[in-house]
Amino acid sequence: MKKYLLLFIIAVFAMSCSKKVEVKGKITGGSPLERIEFIEASGVATLPLINMGVNKDGTFAGSFEAPKSGMYVMSYGGKQNLIYLKGGQKLEISGNGMTFPSEYVITGDAKNNNDFFTATQKYLTNYAQTVNMNELLMKDEKTFLKGIEKVQADVNKNIEENVKKFNPDDEIVKWKKNDLASTLLTILNQYDMSHKQMGNPSFKVTKAFTDFENKLQENKEVMVKENPYYRQYLLAKMSPDFQKYAQANSAGKTDITTSELFSEYLKKNQKDLSQTAKDYLLAFVMAQSDIHPGSPEKTTEKIKKIIDTDIKDAGIKEDLKKIQFAINGFKIGEQAPEAALVKADGKSYNLSDNKGKPYLLTFYASWNPYIGEATIPVLKEIVNFYKSKMNFVFVNVDDTKEQFTKTSNSLLKGINGVNVYADGGLNSDIAKKYGVYGFKLPCFVIVDKDGKIASKPFFNLGDPELVTVLDKQTGLSAPKVNPNVQLQQPGMMEVDPAAAQQQAPAQANPQSAQTK
Repeated sequence: MKKYLLLFIIAVFAMSCSKKVEVKGKITGGSPLERIEFIEASGVATLPLINMGVNKDGTFAGSFEAPKSGMYVMSYGGKQNLIYLKGGQKLEISGNGMTFPSEYVITGDAKNNNDFFTATQKYLTNYAQTVNMNELLMKDEKTFLKGIEKVQADVNKNIEENVKKFNPDDEIVKWKKNDLASTLLTILNQYDMSHKQMGNPSFKVTKAFTDFENKLQENKEVMVKENPYYRQYLLAKMSPDFQKYAQANSAGKTDITTSELFSEYLKKNQKDLSQTAKDYLLAFVMAQSDIHPGSPEKTTEKIKKIIDTDIKDAGIKEDLKKIQFAINGFKIGEQAPEAALVKADGKSYNLSDNKGKPYLLTFYASWNPYIGEATIPVLKEIVNFYKSKMNFVFVNVDDTKEQFTKTSNSLLKGINGVNVYADGGLNSDIAKKYGVYGFKLPCFVIVDKDGKIASKPFFNLGDPELVTVLDKQTGLSAPKVNPNVQLQQPGMMEVDPAAAQQQAPAQANPQSAQTK
């Protein structure tokens, strides 16, 4: 009996510790060309945890590891919304293709929490229309604070009413209250800033104002971890001071990055700020200002050093490295990793088969809008020009081998090269090794004759740098092409968890002092 009891306890413990979220659903009128993604909203990594296809009948299904319980961004068709998830949950989501995910219905384990969240969000939307915030910001401080306290009381009353109605978990109730506090703090900062900008730079708020501000931040260590909007408030608060610091310390330094300046600023001018807050704020600035496809290798190496030395939180450090690799790829000269690939006839294929000749590795999928008319004609020209001196490998990351067969026969017919399938699509071995995500498609990487990485990942075949690398690897000299022949890919940083809650004020970005 004890043996079976022990097994039961172990099973229950394993279930309670599971991070896997199983999700399925149906989008009425959904398009097979659209994808559903989930992204952790509270972390610094805006990399999708899953990218699911929508079937012809609008159904979808998948599972992913949720790093922690909390808010997640759900995106579809260029739109985003927040959803509260916990590890170990099974849920079903439904909606209409015209409004999803702005509007959705959820059943299963996550129903109570998300019904609570939806109800409070709906109340906020309606309540905001009853408050003339611009007028309130122009009032004297006493009247302004009284108005903000009323807003806080009204919203908190609604939160408590919805707690009784939906019986949500304590965690999401606390998150909602902290989210409210973050919003109110942002409004307080707007009041302070606007009055200083109205011809009175020496304007100072009273002790009553700062006391209320401090009271809203009683849970600041939790808020900085869970609420992106609170981080943006902190950045907005220190933005004027950082602007002065950046101007004073960047003179004559043409190659200094925003991340370097901000890291120095935090060390010298924000000594009272917790290390946790510093890590999250620095990570935000790095991701927004210096980790992007156009970053030169020198900048990439600088950012790696800052991540290693100045970020102390292991989780944030790991997430930043994932982002940087996804955007900037391998270091030039690294060995190109081998991966499991298969041809249309079912035979396996090895990238190392190309050794002795450079090759262009192309990642693509049928559902990606950038692979069609804009890309294929240019790809044909490149293949025809360089095919005598290099190989071409087209890696399909569709969801099924059947779709790969249809896509490759349709899109790549008549183009010289090897067509292969990555079993598992974006969850495949090669996609993980090369950091391939939906936002990166199509993606092009050049490998030299010795099997070593010869370029960063390119997202535009018209990029002059790509042509330069191809010329160098083949010894040929291609005619110049228009760098705008292909639509640019949407950058990863367009996936903004905070924006799914509410828009941040413009001054929330200290990187606006960027000097590069």
